[in-house]
Amino acid sequence: MEGGRPSIEVSEVMPGLSIAFTVEPLGMLFAALASGLWLINSIYTVGYMRGNKEKNQTRFFVCFSLALSATVGIAFAGNLFTLFLCYELLTLSTYPLVAHKGDAATIRSARIYLGVLLSTSIGLFLPAIIWTYTVAGTGDFTAGGILAGKLNDPEIGLLLALFVFGIGKAAVMPMHKWLPAAMVAPTPVSALLHAVAVVKSGVFAITKIIIYIFGIEYLFESPSSEWLLYVAAFTIIVASIVALRQTNIKRLLAYSTIAQLSYVVMATAILKPLAEVGAALHMVAHAFGKITLFFAAGAIYVASKKTEIHQLRGIGRRMPWTMSAFTIGALSMIGVPPTAGFVSKWYILAGAFEANNLVAVFTIIASTLLNAAYFLPILYLVWFEHEKEGNKEHGEAPFLTVLALTLTAILTLAFFLFNGPVIELASQVVKGLS
Repeated sequence: MEGGRPSIEVSEVMPGLSIAFTVEPLGMLFAALASGLWLINSIYTVGYMRGNKEKNQTRFFVCFSLALSATVGIAFAGNLFTLFLCYELLTLSTYPLVAHKGDAATIRSARIYLGVLLSTSIGLFLPAIIWTYTVAGTGDFTAGGILAGKLNDPEIGLLLALFVFGIGKAAVMPMHKWLPAAMVAPTPVSALLHAVAVVKSGVFAITKIIIYIFGIEYLFESPSSEWLLYVAAFTIIVASIVALRQTNIKRLLAYSTIAQLSYVVMATAILKPLAEVGAALHMVAHAFGKITLFFAAGAIYVASKKTEIHQLRGIGRRMPWTMSAFTIGALSMIGVPPTAGFVSKWYILAGAFEANNLVAVFTIIASTLLNAAYFLPILYLVWFEHEKEGNKEHGEAPFLTVLALTLTAILTLAFFLFNGPVIELASQVVKGLS
């Protein structure tokens, strides 16, 4: 908060290429978010794994910890080379988690997960990094960027495309197929790694590259970079429409995540301080709300083995704590006060109006209506429909799972009022933007 930027160089691999870590406001925000929610998720995971009598729990928790370590490495990566190493470690350490169940269908989906993320990072992200080092002579994250005057149109737009589509974890269409495939993972994996760590690593990396490698002012003076906002808007709308058609709870949440991630990308592309703050706020707000939704989905499965939306009829009376938390998470995704989602959407929308960006304004309004269209019917089914006879044999999930989802639901509500530190950190990042 006082402007300190501690850094350390771990190793110089070759002249100009080092493994280095630096603490800066955006990274601090992301690291605190991921590691903080990991603690709550650990409580949840113990209840979930014991409740389901899962096998191979030692391997699971080892890989889980490695994944969290890689995520913090991404948050504090001091240059593109370090970012790439931690990014790949996160991919490799989460593959056993996605493949945990071990049956043929799960292995097939896990290979899709691994194949998409490795092919995009090696085929697109790595060439983008090499190109950047070649033209700039460095890959260090620097305030104002390092590429000003080094590239011309349409090279700027092409390099941006290599980064955006090469960072497949951001799930910008068409690089999104891995995320629905990864829903075969146990719910604790879906909750933290696919609502916080993995997916947020993607949008965080894109945001950091735009701010500290390209430089926002330089990048968006280039007409060849304008496509980013339209691709993000397309991803938001299309993923929301696809979510409307889902009948499986976790697949619906997966497509909702794809849409919500591109809010961050679109907000960054608006190029206004309010929108940049909104991007940081949305990383936090979405994390709180979506991890709550995944926790609730897992609790439903542990207690009743239900995975389909139509099976939730009247379940609110049998699982009031779980479904109350689910309701809070759903309202946050829509953006209803007093939830976290309202705060971040407000800032992004204010930035869009400030920039007179009608595409962004339309996208936010339309996607909010679509969010309501697929979440509100579920809430009606849960609270106002009645269970079928012979379907009332279960109660709440184990205590630890309910405790964890209650805590994240409280955070989702609390962030509506207590968001000052996040706004202050985000404001430090965008200070000086006009």
